Amino acid sequence: MKITYSECKEISREQLQNLFKSLDWKSGDFPDELQEVMKNSHSVVTAWYQGELIGLVNALSDGVMTVYFHYMLVHPNYQNKGIGKNILEMILSRYEGYKNKLLISYENAESFYRKAGFKPEEGTIAMFITDMV
Repeated sequence: MKITYSECKEISREQLQNLFKSLDWKSGDFPDELQEVMKNSHSVVTAWYQGELIGLVNALSDGVMTVYFHYMLVHPNYQNKGIGKNILEMILSRYEGYKNKLLISYENAESFYRKAGFKPEEGTIAMFITDMV
């Protein structure tokens, strides 16, 4: 299987919607906004198979000390093939000198992120205000 990787932020709304919906992520209901999110992200790494978007990670950053990895997802049909590991390594290498690298993980992905060096910060709790209900 020949997977290609890209750092291009120009992704069609349909490709984004298909990827997010494949995982039942509510964000998939907002493809126009997702397209803007990618364009406005500090960086984006994507994975493609035969013209289909199968994975992505995006970063929001102050450009100096802190980076937040907001979306990190791989289409269910392509999970456990090293794609998530590859795109995470690619984006982490871009922010190698940064002091703070943050993300919010779902429980079922926590071990994946721990293997990449992430760990919970003692005394913190993730907090949200969301209108995507």
